[in-house]
Amino acid sequence: MTVPIKPSRKPEVTAIGDDGLRYVSKTPGSPFGSTSSYSAATMSCFLCSRHRPRAMLMSRKYFGRSQSVCAPACEPRT
Repeated sequence: MTVPIKPSRKPEVTAIGDDGLRYVSKTPGSPFGSTSSYSAATMSCFLCSRHRPRAMLMSRKYFGRSQSVCAPACEPRT
């Protein structure tokens, strides 16, 4: 006897483009917003992987290379 598998989430809605390729329908844009200025851009911390504005990051040497990390320290995840 087999038990039917229930999907864990809603099925994705797709649309076929003019060129015949199938694309997943989603809202356009980036979750980080579109910014053209360098100061408003975000980067991820090398240690905790959180995205932060560049003003909240500082450079430290890890493995012989400069990496961007949270300044002054990473906050613990809750």
